[in-house]
Amino acid sequence: MKLALDAMGGDHAPAVNILGAKQALDLYPKIQKIFLVGDGSTLEAECKKHQLESERITIVHASEVIGMAEPGAKTVRRKKNSSINIAMDLVKAGDADAFISAGNTGACVASATIKLRLIEGIDRAGIASPLPNEHGVCNILDAGANPEAKPQHLIGYAIMGTAFAKHALGITDPLVGLMSNGEEDEKGTTFTKETFALLKETPGIHFIGNVEGHDLFETPLHVVLCDGFTGNIVLKSCEATAKAMGKWLKQELTANPLRAIGAAMAKGAFKALKAKSSYESYGGSPLLGVNGVVIIAHGSSSALAIQNALRVGMETAENKVNEAIRQALAQ
Repeated sequence: MKLALDAMGGDHAPAVNILGAKQALDLYPKIQKIFLVGDGSTLEAECKKHQLESERITIVHASEVIGMAEPGAKTVRRKKNSSINIAMDLVKAGDADAFISAGNTGACVASATIKLRLIEGIDRAGIASPLPNEHGVCNILDAGANPEAKPQHLIGYAIMGTAFAKHALGITDPLVGLMSNGEEDEKGTTFTKETFALLKETPGIHFIGNVEGHDLFETPLHVVLCDGFTGNIVLKSCEATAKAMGKWLKQELTANPLRAIGAAMAKGAFKALKAKSSYESYGGSPLLGVNGVVIIAHGSSSALAIQNALRVGMETAENKVNEAIRQALAQ
């Protein structure tokens, strides 16, 4: 398994990318090669600093970097030698099995769409982002790739999300819901009502109807469909809420000595809860719908998040998710 890592992508690049790659190589022997893509001299210095010396590492020079605040599609075309484009070229050429980046999401989506092209039958790619709930993991699709989606785009997401849940997550019969402002069939906007009608007629998916915000955490669900604008807001709101609750809980538990003793006794439970709710544990989100494995990690990824994003890239490629999507579309 060979992986192309945009080593210049993310708020804390390149240090966390180098550390994440080092950790991934230690943990996952199936990874034969990690291509570190970015400024050659910078990456060589970082590798030396963090004692990353391995025959399984190859530095690929890229003279440009796309900033987090730059417009994605325009900058991809302007900065042809960016680390995102060069890393994506490795996947296009077949030299790498997956692309991983914590960089500019819009640029990653644009580069993947331009260079890898969309799977036949898919009109728009979508990001499937995992959200933990009482029953396992629910994937929000789309979480930001396509903010102005049309109903037919969500039909593609339903098919791709089902295939991903089956082949990457091992779920026999994935349950698919449509995000709306009420569970009743007649609830929602014109967009969601049109999508609802199409989903009811779509073969090969187990559509359970409209779902609301609380269903993300309480209801057995594996794929929740929405446009990228809504999905991105939902995902970031959940992340911010979890972070705030963790901070408030820590403040309350250290408010007096008695509470602190209780907190120390429950340290293991708190640690497990943090691991379950943290984006770092999940690493990255697959961009479904392109002819290649593309994993988009959180912009503020830590080394642990990069390590797990590399793992997700490896597993998605291993499970041949794109082949499953093509078969599902054909059916």
